[in-house]
Amino acid sequence: MNKMKNGFGLLLLCLTLLFSLATGQAQNWETDFEAAKQISEKDGKPLIMVFQGSDWCGPCIEMDKKVWASKDFVKYAKDNLVLLKVDFPRRKKNALSEEQVKMNYALAEKYNKPGVFPFIVVFNSKGNPVAETGYKRMGPKYYINMFDKFVK
Repeated sequence: MNKMKNGFGLLLLCLTLLFSLATGQAQNWETDFEAAKQISEKDGKPLIMVFQGSDWCGPCIEMDKKVWASKDFVKYAKDNLVLLKVDFPRRKKNALSEEQVKMNYALAEKYNKPGVFPFIVVFNSKGNPVAETGYKRMGPKYYINMFDKFVK
């Protein structure tokens, strides 16, 4: 019985790795605003700040699957954007550190006063906010075209 469990675990791990390779590498989401701003300035790329409720907000979850995780967006973001996730999960298993929660609330207080989810703030590479938007069911190409206006 124990060998079967180990074999199943190994199979599950292999399938997970294959799925990850088949869908491509996910983009690198920063969680620290100051670090993301430094990367943005150093690389001359716009910073995209995304306010979300990753485990309770239906439109946030949909946007994550249909836009952020799409092959087209992942490829585009890797070369053109710095991504910052400002998450507000509700489930205990997804809880953030106390420090991260404080940072996220401070960002929301400054950049997302109405508390809209998902909410996106675009910053230029100098750290200045230049645009805001929410989720529109337009797909990744819509967002790529929009963000492309702010690239360099």
